[in-house]
Amino acid sequence: MPDAPNFLTVWKVDLNTTATPKPLSSLRAAPLKGRVRVPGDKSISHRALIFGALATGTTRITGLLEAEDVINTAKAVNALGALAEKRGDVWEVKGRGVGGLRSPDGPLDFGNSGTGARLMMGVVAGHSMTVVMTGDASLSRRPMRRVLAPLMEMGLEVLEPGQEKLPLTLRGTSELTPIVYVLPVPSAQVKSAVLIAGLHAAGETTVVEREPTRDHTERMLRHFGASVRTEAKGLDTHITVTGHAELVGRDVHVPGDPSSAAFLAAAALLVPGSDVTIEGVLTNPTRIGLYTTLQEMGGDITFLNEREEGGEPVADIRIRASRLKGVRVPAERAPSMIDEYPVLAAMSAFAEGQTQMDGLAELKVKESDRLQATAAGLEANGAVVRVDGDSLTVTGNGGLKGGGVVATHLDHRIAMAFLTAGLVSDKPIVVDDSTMIATSFPEFRQLMETLGARYDEPVAR
Repeated sequence: MPDAPNFLTVWKVDLNTTATPKPLSSLRAAPLKGRVRVPGDKSISHRALIFGALATGTTRITGLLEAEDVINTAKAVNALGALAEKRGDVWEVKGRGVGGLRSPDGPLDFGNSGTGARLMMGVVAGHSMTVVMTGDASLSRRPMRRVLAPLMEMGLEVLEPGQEKLPLTLRGTSELTPIVYVLPVPSAQVKSAVLIAGLHAAGETTVVEREPTRDHTERMLRHFGASVRTEAKGLDTHITVTGHAELVGRDVHVPGDPSSAAFLAAAALLVPGSDVTIEGVLTNPTRIGLYTTLQEMGGDITFLNEREEGGEPVADIRIRASRLKGVRVPAERAPSMIDEYPVLAAMSAFAEGQTQMDGLAELKVKESDRLQATAAGLEANGAVVRVDGDSLTVTGNGGLKGGGVVATHLDHRIAMAFLTAGLVSDKPIVVDDSTMIATSFPEFRQLMETLGARYDEPVAR
């Protein structure tokens, strides 16, 4: 089979335009059945492209998530001089080494991707170049101060004084200063940006975590040959990277995204009579808080064929329909399931009793204010909900009446959460737009319908 042409010549979606909103409704479903595989993990896909660009030689990536967020990172990698292209079923990145990227000819547009933008800030920090970073309307509302602060301490300059949101003009340097940085709030993106910048600094750069966050950056840096050590010191964890690193291109297999799998798992638990197996899902302990919570709620969830692939734990997950009960989800679990709270909240309306979710401050600065958007969507469809500071409480009352329209605020996870809940609501649930689902899970509707889900496109009146 001949190699596929460079993806930049065949990718048809114009990510810089605002798509016409496409409402979608979910209808009550019969039992869901089958074995499926979800697309590759988004977090690992971003990192594989970025570390491949910073390595010498060729990095080959299988299972890369080909969603808009990740494609934007691939475009940025190309713009910085490291060729990233798809050949057959494999993505190849021809790296330029740590410190070897070149100035782009124009702005780097990250669309809706906070992960791509924030991690790339760490890359730019270690290069003597000036870069304009942009994003879509949603990303341009999200705060960047938390990642800019430590990078500026290391030597990154922001050429718009006081500006903390995209668009931003950043000037990096080849003479970064290593630092010890204590994360004020748990954030894998901030941690990763600092560690990536630390690859370019002389000496050791350390990030101190008081609560664990996803550790894909540390695992993958080791896979590419960087010197990274993780040490427990009292209640804190110190992650240290040695600078002036030399990364070498590696083969990377991207496992299935547990955050995408969450919607299929939720549907299988809620729709009576369902029995679904999701193959090859990442089961990194920093990413499976939702599955732990669902098991505590009485969910029939089994991890099968547990194994390790490319330094990450992987398993097949079997989910069978279950009667759920309300629980209290502790704040310390939030970093391991921060993207899954909208779908958990929707599921909680079908559980017996109250489900209280604490420590949700981070939801307020996602693609939307997910805390308020989730609560509003639930109330519009008949749920009893209370927001109290950074906590969300949902009282299960036999399910959702449905019949409401959910304002998604350009947030893919809000859309998918309510399109999942609508499969068991009394009346259909309509989301006002489904186009942004393509940023993380383009196959969502197709895979759900393969299992037996039902969706419909409302006719405008």
